[in-house]
Amino acid sequence: MLKKIISGGQTGVDRAALDVAIELNYQYGGWCPRDRKAEDAVIDPIKYANLQETSTDDYSQRTEYNVRDSDGTLIMIIGNENTMDNGTKLTVNMAEKYQKPMCIISLDEEHKNINEIKILEWLMINKIQIVNIAGLREQTIPGIYQQTQSFLRNLLPKTFN
Repeated sequence: MLKKIISGGQTGVDRAALDVAIELNYQYGGWCPRDRKAEDAVIDPIKYANLQETSTDDYSQRTEYNVRDSDGTLIMIIGNENTMDNGTKLTVNMAEKYQKPMCIISLDEEHKNINEIKILEWLMINKIQIVNIAGLREQTIPGIYQQTQSFLRNLLPKTFN
């Protein structure tokens, strides 16, 4: 079962994953760009103290390090894979590069129960202890933060020891 959540701190899915981990007092961390760069300004260094800065402010380095340092990556989107932005597509490419297990789910309402079962099975089969949670930015899909937060609040207590 899970021991740690890592994410890059970007708005949307990344930030929701970190916020739920903090709220539920789970171990968290991950990489963010140098100077804690995000689309909404600077990632709060106090609230997200466990995030490490990469040597560059390029988002792609952060994405690569989070995939590399995890046992697997959970990617959360809305709709189908055509809705993925470039950052999310890069996450998929990095998971393939590092041959890390990956689970892509849609947060559409009709998929919620199926998603939960799919994720729990994926975590167990792949023996994932450190999960990288990634996905769409808030600017790409307004409301993705809230949907991710709600979903993870329900899911994560079932995944930690």
